[in-house]
Amino acid sequence: MKNKYIIGGLIIVIFFGVLGYLFTQTNVKYEDNFQKIQQSGRVVKVTGSWDKDKNYKLDSDHNKFIFFLQNDRGEEMKVVYNGTIPNNFEHATSVVVTGKYKNGVFHAKEILTKCPSKYQDAENSERKNS
Repeated sequence: MKNKYIIGGLIIVIFFGVLGYLFTQTNVKYEDNFQKIQQSGRVVKVTGSWDKDKNYKLDSDHNKFIFFLQNDRGEEMKVVYNGTIPNNFEHATSVVVTGKYKNGVFHAKEILTKCPSKYQDAENSERKNS
């Protein structure tokens, strides 16, 4: 009878341990200060824009996409993404990358692009015509 309680208790402790670990892994913080990102060593989401003066690079041999991200303060950071170029990347008004900074480079796991809305363009042209 006591063995059932011990085994049940261990299962509950392991369950809550795994649950706590998974919660800390999914709790990703937004950060826009590149210096803090470089020092944190944690997985973060970074918002900025693609620096069009420094063109992007596609390394098809190693399946890597490399570009420079710039924040509102003018700070730049090199981003390496294992994958292909995201849709509408060249037209994006802002970029959100999720990943970790290490060895002088931000290693992105995910890239999201925000493109200008077709509705905003129509609205702006209507204002100009009035």
